[in-house]
Order: sequence, then structure tokens, then C-alpha cells
Amino acid sequence: KTYETQATQYNRVSLIRKFGTYLDSIGVKTYILPKKYYSEGNQYTPYIYTKAELAKFFAEIDNDKRPCRYACPYRRQAMPVIFRMFYMCGLRLSEVKLLKVADVDLEHGILTINESKNDNSRLVPMPDSLTERCRDFSKEVHLLSGEEDYYFPTFEGKPMKRGNFYENFRRFLWKAGISHRGRGQGPRIYDFRHTYAVHCLKKWAEQDKDLMAYLPILKTYMGHYSFRETAYYLRMTADVFPHIALKLETH
Repeated sequence: KTYETQATQYNRVSLIRKFGTYLDSIGVKTYILPKKYYSEGNQYTPYIYTKAELAKFFAEIDNDKRPCRYACPYRRQAMPVIFRMFYMCGLRLSEVKLLKVADVDLEHGILTINESKNDNSRLVPMPDSLTERCRDFSKEVHLLSGEEDYYFPTFEGKPMKRGNFYENFRRFLWKAGISHRGRGQGPRIYDFRHTYAVHCLKKWAEQDKDLMAYLPILKTYMGHYSFRETAYYLRMTADVFPHIALKLETH
């Protein structure tokens, strides 16, 4: 389709190729698309937010006075918590979207992420400041909620739609003076997750932490399937912060 990115088309071609491989494995005569038959296109370069940009972005969220819509009655209360989860816990959009009341441990400050990417379930400790925000949010929104209710619900009690996230993200981005470079160019919501990982590695490198001991922690915390995904952030951190490149390359 004309509006699709090349990466989207590549993913579809990949599925067709795997389906052909499956048919062949059960004895069905079929054509299997060759590997690299279709180019994935240029890889997106993640946008790493600066501390100053993050401060402006969260200030705009906290000062938002826009009236809440019928479909999302708790938007003003939810958005400061949602976007801090993206950055402070490095969560994926789907992981935040599908959180339920039972998944947010307000006593110990731990999120339970169930069956995320690669069927990965994990526990994610929150910073104390975020835990306190969750407690305030729950007092205002979930006094009468059941454990299986969605933590960030729409008026009908369903999980908030992706459009709600993106519409608010673009609005706060604009108000914070952070330029959006166009469709497929970013910044994106997912870049908060990238920024979380890069900022963690930068901090640990500057503190002379043993990254070979800390990388498995980051891998588990972020729900990565392999170390290759986590190690990817070593190079990204060195690119964004050249002054610590030598430390990272040594590790």
C-alpha cells in the first residue's frame, strides 16, 4: 500500500517466506521466497532524548490543562504516569497499555509484565518517585476497581488505544519544543525505551561499574530475548556520548 513503510512490507514478506517453509516441511509443494528477497530498507536511528528535553516534556505533561475526552476520562491523571513508565522503566507501549490493577504492586513498587514480546514475563521495580505517583493515581482512579481491570482504562473499561498515546505524545512533544522529523523519522514513543537503556549504560560507565555484570541485569529488566539486543545499546551509547566511548569499547 502507498502509505506503508518498506519495513512493514519486509515484515509481511518474511511471514510469507516462513509460511512457505512450513508448507514445505509438511510435504506441500510450494515456492519459498529466497532470503533477502526484499530489502528491509534503511534502519531507523533511535532518537536519544537529552535530560533537558525530558525535563521540558514532563513539565508540559504535568502542567496540562486540556479537558479530558469521553473516551479517555482519566487522561490528565494518567499521562504523567504513563510517560514516566516509558522512560523510567524502559517499558514498551504494549506493556504499559495492557497493565492491570493487579500488575501494579503499590506496596513494593514493582510492575508485573505478563507475556510480553517473545512470551517474556518479568518483574520490573519502579523508582520510588514513580511508585508514589502510582499510589496517587490509584487513589483517584481505582478505589472501586477489581484486580483484572486495566490500569489505564478508557470510559468503557477497555485498555487505552494506541492512538490515545500517540496523539498526546505528539502534542506534548510540540509544546516542549522538540522537533518531530516526520513519519518514520521520529522521535517516537519507543525512543523513551532506547533513552532509558543508553542513560543507564552512560551512568554505569561513568561510575566505573563492571558492565559485564550489569548487562545481564539490564537484559532481564528490559525483557530482551538475547544479549545481542542489550549489547546493541553499548554502541548506541558510545555514539551518543563519545567521551565515554573508550570505556564502553573496552567492555
